[in-house]
Amino acid sequence: MFMVERQNAKIIAFVGLPGTGKSAATAYVTDRGIPKVSFGEIIKKAMDDAGLEHTQENERAIREKLRLAPEGDQALTQVISEVQHLIDAGQHRIVIDGLGSWESYKRLRHEFPGSLIIVAFTAQRHIRLRRLAARTENPLTEQMVNERDYDEIETLNKGGVLAMADYIFSDNGSLEMLHGQIDNLLRTLEF
Repeated sequence: MFMVERQNAKIIAFVGLPGTGKSAATAYVTDRGIPKVSFGEIIKKAMDDAGLEHTQENERAIREKLRLAPEGDQALTQVISEVQHLIDAGQHRIVIDGLGSWESYKRLRHEFPGSLIIVAFTAQRHIRLRRLAARTENPLTEQMVNERDYDEIETLNKGGVLAMADYIFSDNGSLEMLHGQIDNLLRTLEF
């Protein structure tokens, strides 16, 4: 029964560097009633639990602490647990916001064979920089974006996940254009 339930699930994981539109895509899908599991929210909760201010430095430290824990990647373990809990509760359409590392990708493929769909987002660099500078929560300067990009590519091995995506969307336009791409994807996937 357990494996049958997993086989009936469809899990979309949105991936991309900061400012590429993955969180906007996640918000659009969740507004339709699809539950989400977010790596970023797990990191933010861990920061709150540790009494840390939400800064890029603290976020990186917590992300690396969870990822490199002696007992294994704790953020990933929590994501898998939350996804399985949703499946057990009868949800068969789930979105994951912020899948990052190559190791996470491989483990999720193993845990949810045939159910995981990777959707990568890209955007022109100048558009990403503008979006990230304009964020109301934790805006980023160009130097901060460079540091974060390097960290995600070099430390989290995000490049492999982006390269292995099932779908790739270029999000250089309006929010309406992004929503149109997502609508087409959901129809294609019967999601």
